[in-house]
Amino acid sequence: MKKRVGVVFGGRSVEHEVSVITGMQVIENIDKAKYEVVPIYISKEGKWLTGESLMNFKNFKNDNLKNLKEIIVTPVYKDYKVYSHPETIGFLGKKLVESVDVIFTALHGTNAEDGTVQGLLELVDIPYTGAGVMASAVGMDKITMKDVFRAHGLPIVDYTWFFRKKWFTHKEVIINEVEQNLGYPVFVKPANLGSSVGITKAKDKKELIDSIEIAIRYDRKIIVEKSVENPREINCAVMGYDDNVKASLCEEPVGWKELLTYEDKYISSNSKGSKSGGRNIPADLPEEKTKLIQETAKKAFMAIDCRGNARIDFLLDQEGNVFVNEINTLPGSVAYYLWEPMGINFKDLVSELIDIALAAHKEKNENMYSYDVDLFKRIEFGGSKAKKI
Repeated sequence: MKKRVGVVFGGRSVEHEVSVITGMQVIENIDKAKYEVVPIYISKEGKWLTGESLMNFKNFKNDNLKNLKEIIVTPVYKDYKVYSHPETIGFLGKKLVESVDVIFTALHGTNAEDGTVQGLLELVDIPYTGAGVMASAVGMDKITMKDVFRAHGLPIVDYTWFFRKKWFTHKEVIINEVEQNLGYPVFVKPANLGSSVGITKAKDKKELIDSIEIAIRYDRKIIVEKSVENPREINCAVMGYDDNVKASLCEEPVGWKELLTYEDKYISSNSKGSKSGGRNIPADLPEEKTKLIQETAKKAFMAIDCRGNARIDFLLDQEGNVFVNEINTLPGSVAYYLWEPMGINFKDLVSELIDIALAAHKEKNENMYSYDVDLFKRIEFGGSKAKKI
């Protein structure tokens, strides 16, 4: 019997369109002999929708989504059903629309990749692909992520950070800290966004102020990183669960100067072929450097207790030093282009991620979730405090 896979994509995020593309790629390439797809689209307004027209990317391009049903997913334990939104059916009670066995998370960015959706799925106790709540949250927050990497002895660039409110009250303090501890140039980034949105480079005080004014539009936490000048960006994906993980080939985006823009990542890049469309796959590196990056990628993956498939991005300076830049716990296009040259096609990759999700879910349910000590009979309430009997 086929498993019913709910592919969730879209979301209230600046990476909404990227997520739609990833969701469409998963739907197109999933093994139809093994799985039946239930498309679940989260609109930019936060509505959850399903319907047959979501299965065709042309309907998104032509703004031709029709006959969609607004749905709700309840946080009720073991309720793997998708219901009609109450406002669409009046007060006659909830109406079953679909049921699913596992969720494939094709979401990116805020309200999706940061552990929020994962928390809902944990409450329901439904298997889902990708990182869990903690790994998702840590991987999304560049500050916490770098703190964890540093605690694990992984190489990262120097950085400082601050809250948006501090910028309004202590601008000169922040500027002085950046100038004294990091110097110029630096990169200024929102702590919780991906796809290069809100990221700029500052080469002097004026550009620093301008960069921070941009970044604070997107997040309350801002990170400022020392720039690695004239670096090579090297990316490597890791897949697995616990310490049973494997690394992909390394890639090197080409044709960029200082910062890969949103368009560079998702429009200009062609995933097929060596040295074509903005990517070298595999990256032109000495064997020992490739192995170092792959091993470091696996350590970064395990450091945040990740699972599923993630892409780890590195910077390689002119002296050959390797720095972990960030981890993308739900990479665009599922980073299939890094696995395909290794003989793992998109269909097999999706199946392997679903298998990992089911295995992780099975192990989680081996945990004890109750501890019977008859506590109620040992406690009595009187006045304002509980008293032991």
